[in-house]
This record gives sequence, structure tokens and C-alpha cells, in this order.
Amino acid sequence: MLQRLLFGLITVTSLTLVGCAHSPQQLSPQPKLTTQLAPVGRGQPVVVRVVDGRPSPTLGTRGGMYPETSAISVSSNDVIPKLQAQAEAAVRLLGFTPTSNAMNAPTLTVTLAELKYQSPKDTMYVTEATIGATFRSDVKNGGRTYSGRYGASLDQRFGMAPNQETNTKLVSDVLSDALTRVFKDPSIGRLLSE
Repeated sequence: MLQRLLFGLITVTSLTLVGCAHSPQQLSPQPKLTTQLAPVGRGQPVVVRVVDGRPSPTLGTRGGMYPETSAISVSSNDVIPKLQAQAEAAVRLLGFTPTSNAMNAPTLTVTLAELKYQSPKDTMYVTEATIGATFRSDVKNGGRTYSGRYGASLDQRFGMAPNQETNTKLVSDVLSDALTRVFKDPSIGRLLSE
């Protein structure tokens, strides 16, 4: 009887330890503008480009006992077209006409400079994460230029390790917040309309 009880205890313990290893997550965030924008343009064409300036598609790891197996990544091919669509929508809301190529038209380049996910590395369980996103804007109109950096971050606590759906929502929220800050900068609309 004692032998069976010990075997059962050993089995439960080994299953618990296996549960501490997290598998990698490939996220597909859905960034969205989260505010209305006041139109300042009069339908002028603006070349809009969104580029990925991150050194790697990996945001970080989910931590735990084996952080090297728990990488979180967002593919450039997945997120950049979505950000491009949102940037073009924002330019329309500002009163301009987004275009891919127009002679002498002002240009707006939005660069995803950073997207990160940090969990404590010294604990066995994932109980919190800090998610951050940073965009850079570069506006050119004639000989005039303007650049800005916009960031957003979120500190999130968890009762248990977050699944892919939860992490996708968190990364989406942070990207949405940072992207919205880009287009709330009045200097961008002002320079594009000159």
C-alpha cells in the first residue's frame, strides 16, 4: 500500500515538473487605433510606409524553469501588413489620401522599433510579465522633416502561465496603444498638411 502511494506521489511530482516547461508561442496580434482623430488634411496624397525595425521577431520568453524553450515571437510578415492597414486608416482619418507612390508627395514612415515581452527569469512559475512596444515616425514634406518616438507598456500579473490567446491580446493592446500615440502627435498632421 505504501509502495503504491509513493509511486503515485512520484508520478504527480514528475507531471508537475514537466508542466513547468512552456512551449514557444507564435502570436498573431491585431493592432487597432483606439481613438478618433481630428482631420487636418484636405485629401492630399501621402505616401505611407510601415517597416519592421526590430532586430529579431522574438519578443522574449515566458520564463519558468526552462526559459530557452518558451520563446514568444511575432512574425514581420504577420504584423506589418496589419500595421500598414491601420496606419493608412489613420492617415485617412487625419484627412489625407494614403498612396503607395506619388511624385513629390509627403511621406510618413512608421517603424516598429521594439516589441518585447519580459518575465522574471529567477522563478519557476510565470506570475507576471512586462510587455512593451515602441514606434518611430519619420515625416518628410519638401525639405522639412520630423521624427518622433512613441512607446507603451503594460505590467500584467497572472495566476497561472498565460496561454497564447492571452498573450496575443496583451501584445495587441500594447501595439494598439503605442500606434495610437503616433497618430495623436499633432506635429505629424501639421507637417503633412504644409
